[in-house]
Amino acid sequence: MRFSRRSLLVSGLGIAAAAAATPRFAYAAAGTTRRLVFIIQRGAADGLATLAPTGDPAFASARKALADETAGGAKLDAMFTLHPALANTATLYGAKQAHFAHAVATAYRDRSHFDGQNMLEGGGARPYGREDGWVGRMLTLLPDAEREALAIAAAVPLALRGPFPVGTYAPSRLPQADADLIARLSALYADDPLLHPLWDSAVKTQELAGDIGGNNGRNGADLGKLAASLMQPADGARVMMVETGGWDTHSGQRGRLVAQLRGLDQLVAALQTGLGTAWNDTLVIVATEFGRTVEVNGTGGTDHGTASSAMFLGGALAHGGTVVADWPGLAPASRYEGRDLRPTRNLESVIAEAVAHHYALDPKRVMTTLYPDA
Repeated sequence: MRFSRRSLLVSGLGIAAAAAATPRFAYAAAGTTRRLVFIIQRGAADGLATLAPTGDPAFASARKALADETAGGAKLDAMFTLHPALANTATLYGAKQAHFAHAVATAYRDRSHFDGQNMLEGGGARPYGREDGWVGRMLTLLPDAEREALAIAAAVPLALRGPFPVGTYAPSRLPQADADLIARLSALYADDPLLHPLWDSAVKTQELAGDIGGNNGRNGADLGKLAASLMQPADGARVMMVETGGWDTHSGQRGRLVAQLRGLDQLVAALQTGLGTAWNDTLVIVATEFGRTVEVNGTGGTDHGTASSAMFLGGALAHGGTVVADWPGLAPASRYEGRDLRPTRNLESVIAEAVAHHYALDPKRVMTTLYPDA
């Protein structure tokens, strides 16, 4: 599993902060145990393979060579079978700690990764229509102690941009900075009004990350451990975004998607284990910019599509142990533009509903705050 990492500050120790007004970030003691994690699947994950509609009469003939991708996977109900690489997720589903929404999409209907991801993160009515993101706007609904937000990324993703400071942490392959160097730099920045808070937050984040911070983030279990280590402590982050990439399976989808989904499954399992009892008050949202074509192409892959599936995981879900889908069918006449899974529900409304339940907020207020242009 890959995730974006493009810059560092100090060998083995990286932190960036961004805010609309003041460039500073610091942790504070949280007044609640609620946590939210947004995992973005960059590249357009194939929802028809992740959560296969094996009960659809047109499924096998439409998917052809990829129709048996989910063989051995958990059958969730009469219609849907979960990919076998998501074994831990299947266990969570059985414990009513996983919920799936299918045939969902943002308001975006073209097939550009950049535009689609911008719509998913910004939540606007059109690509590049907003400079802030739905998670950043969500923070305005929360008490001060619940606004500590962090992205495991090299720069603040659009989804987290808004009126409040947000930190980033980028794991490094470089050697860890030794204690003496950190102490010297701390003394150097002690009287600097700009660099002192940035440096202090970097040191604090590195301490929370511990030894895990030195990995390169390509292992799902390590990435999940890292995320948990940054969220589990009383002074850790309460809102987090994790970037994952590699979901663009134009060719050789069978093997590539197995690796991707297994990495995601390991990430969630490690996050659950690392959070301990805090998992009971955690909501994990997994979503992608759009889905993939119903038909398989000539290289054993699928091309850019429209609707896909989304995952919601955690210890206190509103609809745990269910799949919600107004299923449109996969027959050619039922598809969007004759090629894609037709969206029948807005992803924006699905996310807003989950957030409203998680934080016990008014659903209408949440929807208008997260998606003011809807």
